[in-house]
Order: sequence, then C-alpha cells, then structure tokens
Amino acid sequence: MNHPVQQKILLESDTNELEIVEFRIDEVDWHGNVIPCYYGVNVAKVREIIRLPQMSKVVNAKPGVEGMIKLREKVITIINLAKVLGKDTGDMVADRVIVLEFNNLMVGVLVHSVSRIYRISWKNVEPPSRSVDSSQVTGLVKMDDRIILVLDFEKIVGELCSESALRPVDQQEIQERELDARRSEKTILVADDSLFIRNTMCASLRGAGYNVIEAENGAIAWDMIQDRLKQSQQEGVDVRRVLSLIITDVEMPQMDGLHLTSLIRKNDNFNDVPIVIFSSLASEDNKRKWMNLGAQHILTKPDLPNLVKVADELSVF
Repeated sequence: MNHPVQQKILLESDTNELEIVEFRIDEVDWHGNVIPCYYGVNVAKVREIIRLPQMSKVVNAKPGVEGMIKLREKVITIINLAKVLGKDTGDMVADRVIVLEFNNLMVGVLVHSVSRIYRISWKNVEPPSRSVDSSQVTGLVKMDDRIILVLDFEKIVGELCSESALRPVDQQEIQERELDARRSEKTILVADDSLFIRNTMCASLRGAGYNVIEAENGAIAWDMIQDRLKQSQQEGVDVRRVLSLIITDVEMPQMDGLHLTSLIRKNDNFNDVPIVIFSSLASEDNKRKWMNLGAQHILTKPDLPNLVKVADELSVF
C-alpha cells in the first residue's frame, strides 16, 4: 500500500483534513470474550501493509519489540502494539504488519486486522479524554458505532527504538553556554498534540532561557495567537514583542498546523512573526510545499538538538 495521491494533496493545502488507516488490536475480558478495539494512524506515515513474514528475534530487546524482518533488502524492527498498550490478547495472533515510515525511520507494527481508510476533518478529531491514557493517544475520532483512537507513534517508536528517540538538548550543555539575556524577552508558542514531544521541545527552549507558551492543538494555538495580538494592541507595541516565534506540528486535533499556518499568514498583523513547522512528515517535497504556505523553517523531529539554534536565528539575534 503506497501513499495515496489524496494524502499528498492534503499535505500541501490547508484543508484541515487528514486520512487515517483504521486497524484493530483486540483484547479478551475475564470470560474470554473478544473485545474489538479500534485505532488509527495517519496515512502519510503508512508505507504499506503486509502479512507477517518470517521474523527473527532480537537479543535483549525492550518489551514491545517483537523481532526484526527483512523487507526488500532492508531490515526493520517489528513492534508488538498489544504489548505496548498492555492488552491481554489471549490466543489471538497478530499477523498483519503496518509498515510505518517517519522521522527517517522505518518500523513495522503488529496488528490483528486492517479495515479501511477514512478521510476526516481535524475538527472531528478530539483530544483524548481523561479516561484514556493520553501518553499513548493523541486524538479520538467518534464514528457512528465506535471510537477510533489515534496513537502517538512518535512517542511509542521513540521509546522503543533508540535511534529515533527524541531527547532534549543536554541541560549541562545549555548551562555551559552563555545564556543571552535577550532570550528572556522572547516568547515562543509551541503547538503540538503529543505531550511527550511538546514537553521535550518546551524543556529545550525554556532551558535556553526563552519564555514558552503551549497549545495542544491548532485551534487552541490560534486563540492564543489572537489573544497576543489584542495584548500588543492594548500595550501599543509590535506583536513580536509579545509573540516572537510560532512552532507548530502538522498533525493535531481540531485544527492542523497547515491550516493554522494559513490563518496566520492571511492576517497582515502577523507578517513578521516567523513560523517553524516541526513534523515527522517533513519530506523534501512537503518541506517545499510548507515553505510556500508561509513557514520560515522546517524541522524534522530528529532535528530537536537544533531547535534552540533555529529559535535564535528567527528571533532576530
């Protein structure tokens, strides 16, 4: 299964829509009854869907890493999502593999079945409720007869595969660096639905001396941006005095980062406010499209150590 043409269209525009692949990882209750559980992943992360081929075990693997397979001359790690999510699957066998590619990394995830692709508006993707483990889920999609949980694969893969792990800039390195007092006068807005990634980015920026405000999706970010504009108008100062830089993810409930970027660029008051898109979907093709949409800089998620440097450059240091 290759990336559909439709998804490429969605990633170059501000339609505020996405396509998700729905799959199941079922579990059993105390009586042995099967409980269907529905999950989703952005089509843009899906390279293909295959039956599980012959798999090799990994020595001293982390819990959740099932093994490795060879896929067209490339060896990829296979993750057992049922174990990662703490499910009791009884005797059920997961023999479908969804091959994901993002952050310059390819992995496979074991699932019980794959149903279909849905095209939906980000407005219909809600943040996880308190009853859901929000550390592994970034959004809920309410269908007529079920709820699809959109998983935070950046976090899941980052914790299991060391080569993809996101780490904040080493705090000792920050302390050893001379902190420019001008950073404390700068305010950066970080919008990302993944608490794991948002905390990592904000820790790096705050550790460098920046003031940071956070939003868990584009809709909340847009409200905060408008509030900053009102503040600047009331104080009679340029908007960049109260909002120096905006960093946004692409995939977010309610409003995605591309639509947020478009809204910002359509408002002349924010012409001088730089935007950084920080996403695992940042292929070379998408980078060009997002720059044309109005972003000043694109970062992939393994580029986190460069975050403070980019912030310094765009904050007119």
